[in-house]
Amino acid sequence: MTGPDPVSLWHRLADTSVLLDGFHALKHAVRFGADVPVAVAVDRGAALALAEELAPDVRDTLDALLTQVPESVYASLVPRPHPTAVAALAVRPSRAAHLEKLAHTPRTAPVVVLDNPRNLGNAGAVIRLAAGFGVTGVVTTGTLDPWHPTVVRAGAGLHFATAVERLAVAELPPGPVFALDPEGDDIRGVKLPDDAVLAFGSERSGLSPELRARAGHLVALPMRAQVSSYNLATSVAMTLYHWSLGGS
Repeated sequence: MTGPDPVSLWHRLADTSVLLDGFHALKHAVRFGADVPVAVAVDRGAALALAEELAPDVRDTLDALLTQVPESVYASLVPRPHPTAVAALAVRPSRAAHLEKLAHTPRTAPVVVLDNPRNLGNAGAVIRLAAGFGVTGVVTTGTLDPWHPTVVRAGAGLHFATAVERLAVAELPPGPVFALDPEGDDIRGVKLPDDAVLAFGSERSGLSPELRARAGHLVALPMRAQVSSYNLATSVAMTLYHWSLGGS
C-alpha cells in the first residue's frame, strides 16, 4: 500500500476523528458512506476473510483501506484491543447536514431522543437499534457525547447510518413529542406518526422537567406489576417496533 505512513497519519488525525473500534464498526461505517482515511489490522488476511464471509459488499473497499501493523502498534492506537484486532479513523459527519436532516419535514420515520442519558453503552445500543429501524436520527440531551468512542463501539459503527447529534431540549426537531412515562397512556392504544419525536428519559431519573413540559403525549409500555423498569435500549426497541406496525 502506498501513501502516507498509516501510523503517522493516525496520530495526526486521531484527535479530530471518530474511532471505529473493531471489524464490525468499520464494516458498517464503510457500508453507510463514511470517509475513512486510515484503517489498520493485525492480520489483514484474516480481516479480509471475515469481510468475504460477512460483508462481501465492502470487501474490495476494505482491501484498499486496510494496512497490516504489528500487534504492539495496533494496541498503542486503541484504548483497549478489540477481538478482531481491526481499527480505523473516520471523518465525523457534518453537524450542519445532520441538523438539516433532523429539521426537514415531512419525515418518513421518527427521531429518537435520549433525555440526559448516562450510560455510554446504552446510548450506543439505541443508535444501533435506530439504524436498524431506519429512523431519521438519534438526539441526546445533557452532557453525554453521543460520538464518544464507547458509544460508537456499542453502536457497531452505525452512527453513520442515521443522524446522531446532541441538542438542548429547546432545539429538538419539529414534530409531535411522544414521551415514554409510566403514567402515560398504554402505547398499544396509541398510533405513533412517522414525524413523531420519541423521547426516553434517563436510566435513573426518567424525563427531565424540560422534556416533560415539551411533550404533547405521554405513553407507557406494558409492564408486569412490581417490575420497576426496562433497560433503555429495550424500551426504545419496543416503541420502534410498535411504530413500525403502523397502527394502534
